[in-house]
Amino acid sequence: MPQGFSQNEESREGLRALGRVLALDIGAKRVGVAVSDEMRLSVRALQTLSRTPWKRLVNSVAELCERFDVKVVVVGLPLRLDGTEGDYARELRRVARNLELSLRLHVKLQDERLTSKAAEASLRSQGLRAGQIAEYVDGEAAAIILKDFLSQHEPNTPDKH
Repeated sequence: MPQGFSQNEESREGLRALGRVLALDIGAKRVGVAVSDEMRLSVRALQTLSRTPWKRLVNSVAELCERFDVKVVVVGLPLRLDGTEGDYARELRRVARNLELSLRLHVKLQDERLTSKAAEASLRSQGLRAGQIAEYVDGEAAAIILKDFLSQHEPNTPDKH
């Protein structure tokens, strides 16, 4: 089993080390991206990537990881409302494992239930129009996934919803 999916002490220690965390909200057509600061106190959405063939997608994510000196990657896991996994969640588990092998970084999964709805509501509350919301919703959803992940795994990180 790849390191980032294990429950051993080494895996948990790697997560505790400081450094940026990159989150991906992988959809059928687009991939929302967000990154934390080095201390994992703040999160910002980055550009949205197109859901390209595997090799190009990995290269795009690898470039972002290098540019921001990322230590951990988080992939949103689309669970059903009752918490069970459907076909797409199983597909994203496979994608996360492959990303971990390709990037040679810890790749973690984070429940992403209702993040797109929360992202839309957040952007609407900021006064954005429908077209603008569609442009930014994937990145905002990735930012929510990352905030949720950090609030669960970083004891000194306040929940910033």
